[in-house]
Amino acid sequence: MQGWEASGGEIRLNRSAGRGGHIVTAAEFGDFDLSFEWKIAVRGNSGLKYRVCKYGKQTLGLEYQICDEPEDRPISRKSAGALYDLYEPVAERVLKPAGEWNVARIVVRGDRIEHWLNGGLIVAVTVGDEEWRRRIAESKFTDEEKFGENRSGQLMLTDHGSDVAYRNLVFRPLTTAP
Repeated sequence: MQGWEASGGEIRLNRSAGRGGHIVTAAEFGDFDLSFEWKIAVRGNSGLKYRVCKYGKQTLGLEYQICDEPEDRPISRKSAGALYDLYEPVAERVLKPAGEWNVARIVVRGDRIEHWLNGGLIVAVTVGDEEWRRRIAESKFTDEEKFGENRSGQLMLTDHGSDVAYRNLVFRPLTTAP
């Protein structure tokens, strides 16, 4: 795929090489624990999507937001580590500057989703509860029936037009029972 490069244990989107497109797994996954490191260019934006599936004519999924952001920008549903457009990360999160490696983790087990950043739990949600439904209704996914409630789907590294790199991706399937 043009734009994406794999070398030295890293997967990198190099925008100078042209548009890369998304990398989507062929397989679908249910419950999992995924840890990885990421870094992004200044003012960059990207994401790692999971439980990706078709909603009408669109391919959508829950997204661990990956971005550079100024220190003075308020925490929002579009901040680094957020469950994109649904849940903002905690204000106490530790985010390293653009160009430095951050350590992330996504844990998905049944209706429980956790996002971790640099050793801290920054998002913890229950899919389908009252708060979930309220946030879906207030998001860009409001018209997507049962968005994010599917129990399995593909993984996707997104191309949002920024240089981004990943390394040390470790995927562990989980059983539903804790």
